[in-house]
Order: sequence, then C-alpha cells, then structure tokens
Amino acid sequence: MQRCGHALMSRIRGGDVTVLGYGVSGRPLVDWLCAHGARSVTVRDGRSREEMEADGDVARLAALGVRLICGEHYLAGLSSHAGDVLFRTPGMRPDKPEVRAAMAAGALLSSEMELFLALTPATVVAITGSDGKTTSTTLTARILEAACGRRGVGRVYLGGNIGTPLLSLVDEMTADDFAVVELSSFQLITLPPQCVPDRAAITNITPNHLNWHPDMAEYIAAKTRIFGGGVYAPALAVLNAQDAHSVALAERLSGPITWFTSAYDLPADYRPDTVRRTRGDRAVFVHGDSICLSDGDALVPILPLSRIRLPGRHNVENYMTAIALTCTPADGKALAAPEDVCAVADVFTGVPHRLEPVYETRDIRFYNSSIDSSPTRSIAALHAMRELNTRGGGTRRDPIVICGGRDKHVPFDPLAEALCAYASRVVLTGEARDRILAALRACPDYDPDRLPVTVIPDWDEAMHAACAMAQPGDTVLLSPGCTSFDAFRNFEERGEAFRAVARTFV
Repeated sequence: MQRCGHALMSRIRGGDVTVLGYGVSGRPLVDWLCAHGARSVTVRDGRSREEMEADGDVARLAALGVRLICGEHYLAGLSSHAGDVLFRTPGMRPDKPEVRAAMAAGALLSSEMELFLALTPATVVAITGSDGKTTSTTLTARILEAACGRRGVGRVYLGGNIGTPLLSLVDEMTADDFAVVELSSFQLITLPPQCVPDRAAITNITPNHLNWHPDMAEYIAAKTRIFGGGVYAPALAVLNAQDAHSVALAERLSGPITWFTSAYDLPADYRPDTVRRTRGDRAVFVHGDSICLSDGDALVPILPLSRIRLPGRHNVENYMTAIALTCTPADGKALAAPEDVCAVADVFTGVPHRLEPVYETRDIRFYNSSIDSSPTRSIAALHAMRELNTRGGGTRRDPIVICGGRDKHVPFDPLAEALCAYASRVVLTGEARDRILAALRACPDYDPDRLPVTVIPDWDEAMHAACAMAQPGDTVLLSPGCTSFDAFRNFEERGEAFRAVARTFV
C-alpha cells in the first residue's frame, strides 16, 4: 500500500488537534491522539452538555485533559484554529463553512480512517459500494481468517464502517496481518489519493445517500476514491462487470482488475468485454455449478453453489467479491485458496440484521433485515425471500413487508415494482412513508385488492400491526429500504426493536 500521512503525522506530534464529533470513531481517535504526542486536543460536538454528560463523555474527556466545546454553536470560532489538524467525523460534510474557513486559514483536514491507513503495517483490503458491502467485507475477513489459520501466521482485523474502529488496535498490528475495512462514501470523500489500499473492491454503484451528497457525480467520485482517485492504484481492483459506473471507471485504472458477474452458464474462457488481456485482468463467474476464477486461459473452480447457505443472487455476488479479493493472484500471490472459501461457506449464515430469522411461532416466521437501508437492498431481500419461501417445493405466501424510514432522496419506483411482485401486504412507516406510497400508487402493477397497504407513522405501532396481521404460513419481513435515523440511532437499534416486538407474539 502507498503510505500516506507524513505531513499529517508531523502536524500531530507536538501540535494542536481538533476532533469534530465525539462518536464511534471519535472516542478511540481522541484516546490515540492523547497517547501519541499531540500537544493539545479539543473536541467539538453538536450535542448539548447535558446529553454528553448523560453519555459519560464529559467526565471521560476531562480525565484526558481534553477541551470540550459542545452545543448548537460548537463550530463557532473554528477558523481561529489555523494551525490545527481537524479530524472530521464521517457524517460531517467537509464543505461546512466553518471547516472551509479553518482550512483557508491553514488548518489540515483529516479523518480517523486516513490516520489508520497512515499507521497500519497490515495488508489493507477495502470494500465499498451501494449494496452488499457489509456481507462482502465480512466474507472477505472470514476467508482470510481461514487462510491465516491454515498457514499458521497472521491475524485478521475487521472494521471501518462496521465493527470496532481499528485505530485503537493499530499498535498491535504487524506486516503479517490483514485489515479488512468497509468504507462508506462519507469516509472516502476526503481520503487522499495516496491512501490507496492494497486490494480494493466496489460492489456496485446505484443512487444512494442523495440527502447528503448533492448529486450522483459527487457520490460516484467519493466511491471511486477507494482506487486512489486515478493518481495511485491498488495492487488489485475488483469491479462488477454488470455495473455501468464500474465499467466506465475501469478506463481510468492502469492496474489489474478482477471482474465479477452473476450471469449464469458462462463459457470457461469467459472474459467481460471490458477486460484487457495485456493488463492481466481476470474474471469471477459461474461456470457449471461452481463459482470459478479465470484469466481467459486457465479456469479454477473455487466454490460449488450448493455450499452457499445464504439465499439470493445478491449473495452469490457477495461471495464473488470476496473470492476476487482473496483468491486472485496479485503481486505474485493469492491471499487465500479455494479450500478457505469452502470452509467459510459451509458455516456462514449471514450478518446480523440482514435477512436474519429472529423468531418463529404458530408457523409464522419473522425476518429482520434492518440493514436494508436503500431500495436496492430491499429489492434484493424480496427476491431472496421468494427463493426461501419456495425452496424445496415450498408454497409459503409472500411476506408482509415493513418499509419506511428516513428518505435519502433516491427513487422508490423500483422498490414499488418489487413490492407489487413479491409482497402480500405492505406496512409503511417513518418519514418516507408517503413517498413510498406514492410510488406504489404510480406503479402500473399495483392492485390495492391484491396488495393491501397500511400506513402507520409510528414505528412501534407499525411493527406491532404488521406482526398482528400474520396468520399461520405467513412471514413478516422488516426491510425498510431507508435509513433508520428518523426514529433510531442506527439500523442495529431498529432491528433490535423489531426482534423485541416479534417475540411478543407467542
């Protein structure tokens, strides 16, 4: 990996640092800064002092000797910190006027992720995308864990946008280790091009987070920074051959690419049209009954489809992403072998809150897919649920689906089409309920007699109502298609709320 952060480190040691936002990544960041030579650390946070006291943050910062500025005007006077390094929390826009003024005066804007990438000696494998990145990242880490266990060397650290912030663990990492990181567009948007990972993948790019990004152009540009912004390049890039944005991006990449596609029954010498043989591109695809890896000459079977325990074509693609990242030779070596992939597939049943079976009673099944925070994720969940309900010749009814949440300003028309095709009833809730309802009513396939829709603004009432509708043979599926921030701190809290409601129906 290209090493980044020399200027950053020289500014931190003996310098003044301001941390903008004291959340999940901010807490270990402040601890690290205080322990590694920053002269002064200031935390600025938009929460009130009472909220921060209730969370224990005021006492924690006081014990560290950290200055705290909080409340509605927490960014006031930021431009006076001209010599500071500013660490932005991922959810903060980097173009906030106060931040821009500080940078114009000489402040350096950075992030916890940039600092981690500057420090870690581990091999970094990074994944981003609009859909599937959490499962793909988790699978990649599990496969590398199996490989490290087989070889008897190396450890695997999983983090970034999921799990534990890795900065707190960086001092124990070695060159034999792997850091597998999921990266969001919020984390990538300010990442310097020289902070390119060793191996990186984009699962796909579809409209997402357009309530934060002003347009698709910025969203796409943020995602593609995982490949070094065209200035630097990872040892291996992984792209989706069926994603138009990824195909266009490939023209700007100079290094080798491994493509994946979930199109079935492809010939053994398959190569996507975008592959340039002189660059050493490879492809991961289904041939016969297995996921295979090919350079256009040799074909290596990796994973029989029958060993995948997760339903849905999208999960085949998630395995392909992980296989491409770990089994493709780059810099003279592959990181894992087919036997490592198979060992994971035999036991892996998914990540929490993603099509998670949480309860069954009186032949009623409850599935928590709270992680479905975009319409495309909910569409994939609906396809997978149809597969689950008809597997082995089963005839279970299509699910009762709970949708809604904070609107990310993305189209709901495709979700409406999927609901008309794959749901038996729909319960709409949260801020986006009216927009989803409008998309359903505008859908040519919508029939209110065949697909009853109930609108209940309150989340708790909506969950209870959906569960109460279920009869023996039904499935209740929480697949919101939106973020959770209209009513919950995160999708995990939303999923836990659904689990609690489901278990009241004995």
